[in-house]
Amino acid sequence: MNKALLHPEVQEFIRKNLRKDLSTLILKGSPFPDVSIQEIAAQINGLQKAQKKLPTWFKSANIIFPANINLEQTSSEITAKYKASLVSGRNAIDLTGGFGIDAFFFAERFETVTHCELDPGLSEIAAHNFKVLGRNNISTFWGDGINYLKETVEKFDLIYLDPARRDDYGGKVFLLEQCTPNVAENLSLFFEKANRILLKTSPLLDLKAGLRELERVSAIHIVSVNNEIKELLWELKKEQADEILVTTINFQNEVTVKFDAVYSGNFEDAPLSLPGTYLYEPNPAVMKSGMFAEVATQTGTSKLHSNSHLFTSEEKKDFPGRSFKILETLPYSKKILKKHPKLQKANITTRNFPKTVEELRKELKIADGGENYVFFTTNLKNEKIVLVCIKI
Repeated sequence: MNKALLHPEVQEFIRKNLRKDLSTLILKGSPFPDVSIQEIAAQINGLQKAQKKLPTWFKSANIIFPANINLEQTSSEITAKYKASLVSGRNAIDLTGGFGIDAFFFAERFETVTHCELDPGLSEIAAHNFKVLGRNNISTFWGDGINYLKETVEKFDLIYLDPARRDDYGGKVFLLEQCTPNVAENLSLFFEKANRILLKTSPLLDLKAGLRELERVSAIHIVSVNNEIKELLWELKKEQADEILVTTINFQNEVTVKFDAVYSGNFEDAPLSLPGTYLYEPNPAVMKSGMFAEVATQTGTSKLHSNSHLFTSEEKKDFPGRSFKILETLPYSKKILKKHPKLQKANITTRNFPKTVEELRKELKIADGGENYVFFTTNLKNEKIVLVCIKI
């Protein structure tokens, strides 16, 4: 970490050039002898990314940002706050600390937090930022978190880790056995040192696959921000839980939509029905959970088809996803659809349908946008249908 970046004139320059094109700025070179233009560009890039993802860091003076890849991999402020809301206690350890966003918010819920990080530069940056932000109850350790855990005599109320999901060639991986550290191989060590473990995995990890590899899972959290799944969290407890609670949460603007149910592994046993007055599309977190039977039961809705993952009802229901009023139900007929006035311009979605959105737009000459939402799907009779809707 180049401490010359903290000089007031350098910090002022970084802030003044926040909106400048970085490639153009780099060509001009650095106006400071002790700081390269590449270092300045990295800080500007960090600020740009932090403005929405990490507002606390963006608003604070004298923050140092790491390389771009570390920023991409770090938790957002909103997801880190959610993780911290799940836990509390005397002490916690973050075995894969990174930029330190999770440790920062854990420190609001624990008396002490230990931040472990293999990369010496990243560890130094995190320690500096903790001090700047006044998080004096976080201690940093540069080195392997697993080795630290093996050597310490301390027991923890929480072990948290977010295993690295890149292989030796920089490619992304998502299976637990491919990540570093290997969680399954170290579970006995974790439970020796703590009664509770919180694990972050790739959003792509299948729930069934995760449950096969992990032991004593008590809860799973599927976290979305603006309808994009960001994190898949696993709570493990030393005492085997009688049941596993799956919680889906979607943070969207000022609205937070939460849906939870006990995990049953029963993904398809939901009641079916022909389209009613209203149509519902689950948000991505609910879709990831696969809890379609539980969704139907809790919301009083039915599915259009076992594989369509669209729900319907005669009366308006509160639903964890997008809601629509069905204006018309049409057969999939090119002759009918090409002449339909509401299909000249529309937002198209396909569910359990043999053609893509792009193919349908080209085939039926439907422009993108407008107030109408059109769903191409399959009903319980295995008929291809088109639902013309307006969004509620």
